[in-house]
Amino acid sequence: MEKEGGNAMLYVVEYRRALHRIPELDDRLPETCAYVRSALASFELEAFSPIPSSVCAFLDAGKPETAAFRADMDALPIEEATGLAFSSGNTGAMHACGHDGNTAMALTLAEYAASHREALPRNVLFLFQPSEETTGGAERLCETGILEQYHAARVFAMHLWPKLEQGKVYCRPGPIMARSNEVTVTLTGKSVHIGKAEEGIDALAAGAEYLRRAYAMAGTLPGEEPVVLRFGKMVSGTVRNAVSGKTVLEGSLRTFRDETQALCRQGLERIGREIASETGCGVEVYLNEGYPAVWNHEGLYETVRSGLGEAAPLPLEAPTLTAEDFSFYQRRVPGLFFLLGVGGTPELHSPEFCFDDETVLPKGVEFLKRLLLLA
Repeated sequence: MEKEGGNAMLYVVEYRRALHRIPELDDRLPETCAYVRSALASFELEAFSPIPSSVCAFLDAGKPETAAFRADMDALPIEEATGLAFSSGNTGAMHACGHDGNTAMALTLAEYAASHREALPRNVLFLFQPSEETTGGAERLCETGILEQYHAARVFAMHLWPKLEQGKVYCRPGPIMARSNEVTVTLTGKSVHIGKAEEGIDALAAGAEYLRRAYAMAGTLPGEEPVVLRFGKMVSGTVRNAVSGKTVLEGSLRTFRDETQALCRQGLERIGREIASETGCGVEVYLNEGYPAVWNHEGLYETVRSGLGEAAPLPLEAPTLTAEDFSFYQRRVPGLFFLLGVGGTPELHSPEFCFDDETVLPKGVEFLKRLLLLA
């Protein structure tokens, strides 16, 4: 892969802008994977794909342990509105969550590792994964046994983050991102003309009461970490002059501890039984599995904090209520998830999201290089 310019740290900007032009969705990433494979080949790193639309590379430094670095490659189904000279060339797709930057930093780190093999305290495994935004590519990659196969003893990831100081890296021990569960509640009643309302079973009224009780329940849960339960969509009925025969509530639950999530699930199911008994509606409550909470390993955090000294990440005061499938790696190997500040930019998942890549990305790479060399 031929690069322009003479400053090696600016290569990360070239990678990011090239990737930004070719955003792809979910696990359909042919252009992105081809680009990443081409870059790795130029570093003399052999790429392989444990699952479709993944690109991995192992750098053998002759050490008993391996450090793994994850980057997510997928984009979002958003039409870009940044006006950048290197805007998306794929209609209806955009790197609006910064995964182009995450991948660019990992590629630059791979290039550095390949040229400093003798100085590495561990072997290095690079994990470029699909489907972080959708179906959890991390889980499928973990299920291949790749972390165990290459003796990974620690795993890291870096993610761009608005509203944090530009170019600064942040972290915290314990919870940093929430567990996410999609919640769907279906209430089935009996539709009749409103002139005979007493003969029907009002699924709209039952849905409204379910919503009220669910919100009240979420506000009384114990625990230090925040809990968010919100329903963003409610669909009910067919016409104004008929009792609704069906209501569907769609929402999201965000928690941090498994026991808190279990309490919420039990509470939502209990409310469903109560509403069914009181109204005569059939009530089905469904929670998908979602992503576990991203929970930074406390011991590894202390190792990194003390080992990096003045270059250690800044403390993040509180966890965020967004979700990330990096948590699947952390359930197998001690891991840390870092946030790289991009300043006062538009929010992630916005069609206007952009950032100062020439300032931010080289600083992220410098941090990752120190992390790579940490004994």
